[in-house]
Amino acid sequence: MIRIEPIIRKKTVCLLDKYLTGDSLNYKQVIALIIPILVDQAFLIFMSLLNTAMISSAGVAAVSAVSMVDSLNIFLVNVFIAVATGGTVIVAQYKGSRNAAMVSKTATQAISAVTIFSLLISAFVIIFNEPTLKLLFGKVDLDVFQNAKIYLIGSCISYPFIAIFQAVSGALRGVGETKPCLSLSLLMNLTNTGLNVLLITTLHMGVIGLVISTIVARVIGMLASITYIKKYNRTLSFKFRNALRIDFTILKKIMFIGLPFAAEQLFFNGGKLLTQTFIVQLGTLALTANAISNSITLLFQIGPNSLSISILTVVGQCMGRRNIGDARKFIKSFIGLSSILYVVTSAILLPLFPALMKMFSSPDEIQHTIFILVLITAIAQPILWSPAFVLPSALRAAGDSNFTSITSLLTMWLFRVVSGYVLGITLGFGITGVWLAMIGEWAVRGIIFEWRFKGNKWYAHKLV
Repeated sequence: MIRIEPIIRKKTVCLLDKYLTGDSLNYKQVIALIIPILVDQAFLIFMSLLNTAMISSAGVAAVSAVSMVDSLNIFLVNVFIAVATGGTVIVAQYKGSRNAAMVSKTATQAISAVTIFSLLISAFVIIFNEPTLKLLFGKVDLDVFQNAKIYLIGSCISYPFIAIFQAVSGALRGVGETKPCLSLSLLMNLTNTGLNVLLITTLHMGVIGLVISTIVARVIGMLASITYIKKYNRTLSFKFRNALRIDFTILKKIMFIGLPFAAEQLFFNGGKLLTQTFIVQLGTLALTANAISNSITLLFQIGPNSLSISILTVVGQCMGRRNIGDARKFIKSFIGLSSILYVVTSAILLPLFPALMKMFSSPDEIQHTIFILVLITAIAQPILWSPAFVLPSALRAAGDSNFTSITSLLTMWLFRVVSGYVLGITLGFGITGVWLAMIGEWAVRGIIFEWRFKGNKWYAHKLV
């Protein structure tokens, strides 16, 4: 009698060897890198979903305010995450070239740079919080505006803490140590969720409860991450005295990747923020539908987002060895795997839509709109999302930061913003038109990045 299990195991290993093994890394190393990031992303997104559901219990005004400010938070937080990404890429390339001393120096400088950026951004937005909200969301109801103001100031206070946490996590991912990243993330996010349950669900503190839980959790996350690299990690060899000294040679390399990406994040998320103002014009129910739809579609992105993060380390280490063949192979494999994960996730989640609606306590009149938004996204993502987002992460890891950033800016502002306004407001398709414009922009981005990948300019930069 033929045993099926050994045959399946053998075929699985052959497939993994074929697509996820190269001279730089083997499939076991790649999987060991991806799995903790995958678990981390799943936890983060489920917690975001749960938090949105909890704040929904505080009413439509609260969930609309949180949705508005979160779009601004993403816009701002991604600036210093971009700088941390620059650190990840350079750390990964030094790791690939086996230069341990420069790995440590680069990680330390990345933490210093991100701290400075976050403090400046936090101070600026706190000082100008009301003019900022009036400029972006001045037409919203008064109760929504007041909730948004409280949440924005609280978020700004937490920026430096999450910035340092992200810089440490980025450095650890650069050297392939994703398990401690997962542990640190679980600590911070479990704290956040536990406090949300206590302050929002039990004590009914609404947006103020959300602010307190966010600040406390991010302080704990920052302290834990610094403690880990200071006392328990030998690869990064972090010392406070080195963090206080700015090394402009290393900083220049980090900024070569980080600044174009930061500019991209500013203008790309600025475009998303502008489309949010279109949705504000459509009313509070449209804002609520948008917030819930965003939370649900994030579930589809758990796997692909993990690959987008993981590929920075994989391609970075390949480029540190100057192994272009390996880099090309891994990029193609990651894009294919990302699309497969989308198909699997859609097949699991779409039948669960009614249960998700009960979880969010969403008004009956917007449930059909939410389903349409989720459905069109589920159809488009397997084909369009991976070339539009996994591929530019890979190109950035190879040092091709200027091209990826300029492309992202142009497609956002020349396509998504303009067509979003035309479809959503001018032609009257509402929030569905805004989302269709977003999906169309994915297609344009993907075509451009695939064209770039077929050439040889993306790997011409030598950073280390």
